[in-house]
Amino acid sequence: MALNKQSKIYVAGHRGLVGSAIWSNLLKRGYQNLVGRSHAELDLLDPVAVRQFFDEQHPDAVVLAAAHVGGIMANSKYRADFIYQNLQIQQNVIGESFRHEVSKLLFLGSTCIYPRMAPQPMSEDALLTSPLEYTNEPYAIAKIAGLKMCESFALQYGCNYVAVMPTNLYGPNDNFHLENSHVLPAMIRKVYLAKCLNEGDWEAVRRDINLRPVEGVDGSCSKEEILCELGKFGISPESVTLWGTGSPFREFLWSEDMADASVHVLLNVNFSDTYDPQNPEIRNCHINVGTGKELTIRELAQKVIREIGFAGELIWDASKPDGTPRKLIDVSKLHRLGWHHQVEIDEGIHRLYEWYLKGICINHQTNL
Repeated sequence: MALNKQSKIYVAGHRGLVGSAIWSNLLKRGYQNLVGRSHAELDLLDPVAVRQFFDEQHPDAVVLAAAHVGGIMANSKYRADFIYQNLQIQQNVIGESFRHEVSKLLFLGSTCIYPRMAPQPMSEDALLTSPLEYTNEPYAIAKIAGLKMCESFALQYGCNYVAVMPTNLYGPNDNFHLENSHVLPAMIRKVYLAKCLNEGDWEAVRRDINLRPVEGVDGSCSKEEILCELGKFGISPESVTLWGTGSPFREFLWSEDMADASVHVLLNVNFSDTYDPQNPEIRNCHINVGTGKELTIRELAQKVIREIGFAGELIWDASKPDGTPRKLIDVSKLHRLGWHHQVEIDEGIHRLYEWYLKGICINHQTNL
């Protein structure tokens, strides 16, 4: 069944980075019959609760954008959480989608599914050709299982389930937690706080950590307590310390571009469009989503520093892991299916920093 403006679409993870952008994109296209539940309203780890939700709502389509995610630090530290929680979420949502005969499902994964040393740029066929990056292996295995579930349900039962694998995402509603966030939002917050300290703008520092306390330290704490806590994350008045050497290459995609690509696939791409019917072995039917462009983490840091205007020193802690050396994806399948990105990295950094500052300002005014 083709989706129309009256179709009920459940967006799992509708408050997250990508889910919120997909929700907004669907609304702009005139799809008003949307269903979303916060974690407090629906625990996707609970199979009984998920089944009850599907029993009550009977969505026509599902976008599975909910996931337990984080950066290299979190992935290294909480390995069991990353594999268990993501497998459980996928098992529950995809399983109930099948039981309730959902007509279309879009599964969102990650390009960390590809081998650490995969040929560049990485095509969909690079999947499972050699070992994964160790630091995010549990998360990658969970996402591989998710896309294979979609592929297998489609092949065995004829389900119209499509999986998309985005590159590194950033944008509005990003996570700026200093321990658990991805590289770009963490970098923006670190450099911003260092700039404020460098300029002696303690009011700005206190506003920032009042909105996002750091391990229990907020704006009411003393300067000494704040400096000590931020120092644990490499933030000081004189410098910012970032993990690794800065040499790995990464590709970044604006989250609203990812949302537009996701909705394009949801509305216009069927499972049968994702593979060559002449190939006797149907596999790797997922779709890479990205820009096809890359830069080093060091180059990214320099762009952030220029955008924010930090005058201090940038230090690289080579004792910390770099992660995969390079993660450029081949987006030719996506282009063949009719979608190209719009937002380039410089514009995206500018937009994200402005969004971050606006959030601090709004929170401060609300609390006055």
